[in-house]
Amino acid sequence: MEFLIDDIDRAIVTCLAQDARLPLKVLSARVGLTSPSTAERLKRLEERGIIQGYSARVNLAALGYTLQALVRVKPLPGMLQKVEKYLQAMPQCIECDKVTGEDCFVVRLVVKDIAQLDTLLDGLAEQAQSNTAIVKSSPVTRRLPAM
Repeated sequence: MEFLIDDIDRAIVTCLAQDARLPLKVLSARVGLTSPSTAERLKRLEERGIIQGYSARVNLAALGYTLQALVRVKPLPGMLQKVEKYLQAMPQCIECDKVTGEDCFVVRLVVKDIAQLDTLLDGLAEQAQSNTAIVKSSPVTRRLPAM
């Protein structure tokens, strides 16, 4: 499905990606429209599914999650759906992608310490093989691609 958006829609999406709490009046000024016109465009972007929601960036370390791990997961035979449900139910799993290749999932976990990571991985061990890498830093955080 291809969505065609114009330069003003791109500007709206870009501004909101940088600051989702941007007041409508400020957003309107930045994109060169009146507030009612900007509000109508926002509504259409939401209805078309281009803007799917608004969120806050949270400092996970400030909440006690001092470690992040990327885990490649390869379910054992017959365990694919059970592993998927296990990952979905795990609050420390903040992202999970189903991928091609030897592994079926790539998971981002946030944990308070190595002991918590071990506990989570131990719960997975009967259902899947895993390969874990600890995240040292994130030189590129989640962002929009070029539009």
